[in-house]
Formats: sequence, structure tokens, C-alpha cells
Amino acid sequence: MTVTIKAFLQAEPGKEEALKTELKKALAPSRAEAGCLEYVLYESEAQDGVFIFSEQWKDEEAVQQHIQTEHYQAYRENTENLVVSREVYKLKPVE
Repeated sequence: MTVTIKAFLQAEPGKEEALKTELKKALAPSRAEAGCLEYVLYESEAQDGVFIFSEQWKDEEAVQQHIQTEHYQAYRENTENLVVSREVYKLKPVE
């Protein structure tokens, strides 16, 4: 079963561009992963410094493999001091 994830990140004031730069680095290598079906970064038009990853993975195993990659680990380390908050949601369809 596919896994859908939305991750919301709020930049520290004054660190919006630095955060955006770091987040963009994760795009190409994440999209290249075998289990990645979608990996899109959005920036809020209404609120400065809010970024949203929209992800879809083949299955839970693909998600776990993603979390173990070097580029994911680098993204987490490099953004640690750039974010006020980070909320991640795994979503399921409502029938």
C-alpha cells in the first residue's frame, strides 16, 4: 500500500532562504530513490518561511529506506538550527 506524507516546516525568522536552500538539496536524490512516487517541495504564498514536502512512497519499506539515506540524514542535520517547528503527517484516505 502506498504511503502519503506531508511535512510542514516553519523557518526560524531570518533563516527562510537558508532553509529553502537546504530543503531543495533533498529533492533530486529523494526523487531518484526506487520507492519514491512523488517528492515535491512547496512554499506557502500566505505565510513567509513555511515549506511543505508532499511525498508519496511505494510502501512503508520505501519510507524506512528513505529515512536511512545519507541525503535524508544530511537534510535533518543541516536544517536542525533553521526551523522553529517541523510537523510530519502520514495520511490515509477517508472512505
